[in-house]
Amino acid sequence: MDLGLDGRNALVLGGTRGLGWACAQALAQAGVRVVVNGRDAAHGEQAARQLPGGRYVAGDIGDEAQRNALIAAVQSIASPDIVVTNAGGPAAAPFEETDVAAWRRSYETNVLGPMEVVRALLPAMRERGFGRIINITSFVVKELYPNMALSNSLRIGLTGAMGSLAREVAAAGITVNGLLPGLMDTGALQRVISDRAARYHASEDEVRAEMARSIPVGRLGTGKDFGALCAFLSSPLASYVTGQNICVDGGLARSPI
Repeated sequence: MDLGLDGRNALVLGGTRGLGWACAQALAQAGVRVVVNGRDAAHGEQAARQLPGGRYVAGDIGDEAQRNALIAAVQSIASPDIVVTNAGGPAAAPFEETDVAAWRRSYETNVLGPMEVVRALLPAMRERGFGRIINITSFVVKELYPNMALSNSLRIGLTGAMGSLAREVAAAGITVNGLLPGLMDTGALQRVISDRAARYHASEDEVRAEMARSIPVGRLGTGKDFGALCAFLSSPLASYVTGQNICVDGGLARSPI
């Protein structure tokens, strides 16, 4: 299917690994020129070379100086029509073990960082009359998960801010949507698996199998399950879809909305 994206430009934050990388690949396959961001320069440059016309820009969006440099570097390459926000999930831990320093670090990375990048790139989208903002968050937006106090709170915080933005920019041809991964077989989930295995004195294989059993389709998700929907939401075909938070979770979230 031709998504009508040929020649568009995209920025994928956290786009060199995991679900961000899956989105970058799907967008590139649809004809989009993709700039990927990440903190590991060697890995990022290698990833960008795998994308037709791909570029890499370093930077930690949780650090103000690096975030501002990232924005300037991206704008010097091309003004993005599509911005995919994505950041490593906050560490898994019970509420009582989560101190104020962890809350502050995670807020900078998972809420303030994505919002500031989007805010900086919105004016050019308004001028063009076209923009797509896609926020990779988590299924915990719809169903809270134990020992995930940081993620449960901050993912919902970003969702609220972006939901407000969706209503403010819809008439300008800009859509804002959330993609909510479930238990996806990525490095981020591996950290959760390792934490749970240590906490409950189980093997990682046992934890992984238990997670798979909790999902109606009976398996963990993959990048291929995720990227195609990101590309579709970025396209003109999805111009009437905005302010939505769509689970890609194999039926895991039981919320009716």
